[in-house]
Amino acid sequence: MFLEKKKIIIAIDGYASTGKSSQAKLLANFFNYSYIDSGAMYRAVTYYALQQESKGEINFQLLLNSLVNIKIDFSYTKEGQQTFLNGKNISKKIRSLEVNNQVSNVASNEHIRFFLTTQQKMMGINKGIIMDGRDIGTVVFPNAECKFFLIASPEIRAKRRYNEQLKFGIKNSYNEVLQNIINRDYVDTSREANPLKKAKDAITIEVSDLSLDEVFQLLKTEIVSKLNN
Repeated sequence: MFLEKKKIIIAIDGYASTGKSSQAKLLANFFNYSYIDSGAMYRAVTYYALQQESKGEINFQLLLNSLVNIKIDFSYTKEGQQTFLNGKNISKKIRSLEVNNQVSNVASNEHIRFFLTTQQKMMGINKGIIMDGRDIGTVVFPNAECKFFLIASPEIRAKRRYNEQLKFGIKNSYNEVLQNIINRDYVDTSREANPLKKAKDAITIEVSDLSLDEVFQLLKTEIVSKLNN
């Protein structure tokens, strides 16, 4: 059976709020793979930085000097995979608009990217993992056996992020969320350090008009094909 034949690395990249994490979780469960949410790692560092400054601003020099004190872990609870920063569950806190507004700036810093991508690469040594993010197929795992790149219109993505934040009790307006999506797209694609871009061998999936299950079936079919080859 293909599930037992071999272990590969699956990289899911794409724009903010295209459902990368949702798909990665579903696929990890189906294939019994480990799921690594690279975006949550950058959010955790952003949250840490914001806690260092009372004015809600980020002192990058202070943050860079503090990286050695940052420990990020993932653990499964009855609520699903949770993100822990230095032993504290921050899963809900890293989804705030304050973190959303700063995470792309933090992620654009080459030193922070090196700090986290080094950890991410170590997580894939034994393969059998699914990781989603912005540069997984281009930088973290350029030799990943299966790569996807998810895209959707800013309006569709803003609606999804808006509904997601409501579930976390975050009540920002749709227009605020849309502007945040647009700003993040610009920062993610224009940054000097590992910008968001499609890997040459990645499969593009336009998810705007597809349901969660429809996208899942497309990705699963491709992965099964890779495992059977």
